[in-house]
Amino acid sequence: MPNAARLVAAACLALLAFVLSGQVMALMPAGTGFGYFTWVNILLGVLVGWIVMGKRAGRGLTPAINNGLTGAVALLFWALFIYGGYEMMRQALRNRFESPFDAVLAIFRNGVDYGMILLESHVIATIAIGGVLAGLATEHAWRRWR
Repeated sequence: MPNAARLVAAACLALLAFVLSGQVMALMPAGTGFGYFTWVNILLGVLVGWIVMGKRAGRGLTPAINNGLTGAVALLFWALFIYGGYEMMRQALRNRFESPFDAVLAIFRNGVDYGMILLESHVIATIAIGGVLAGLATEHAWRRWR
């Protein structure tokens, strides 16, 4: 059921995804082609905000902070999973795997490799602060426009 809390959560996580995309692009090697990287992340932010955060609004201040952090971590998880899967497909088309099981493991291995790039203090701070602010804004929207 659509409501203001879902809309605000989707908008906040889309904004967080946009900011994080810019930070990640700055961390990658020069000459990296990003294509639709930012747009995919924004779409993920909208989906995670609407589905994960929006339905958990209205439970109080502390759960709102937890909700925002959960949404930010879920956004990060799905982004790493999608980009790990995309890289696995690129590798599979070059016949880099001996079995389907190796290809499935490569999704997670690639996701972890991309996640290691994100272990910078300013990226972690952006995820934490952005998640908390998104959770508080979602809670405020739920209280304001029920």
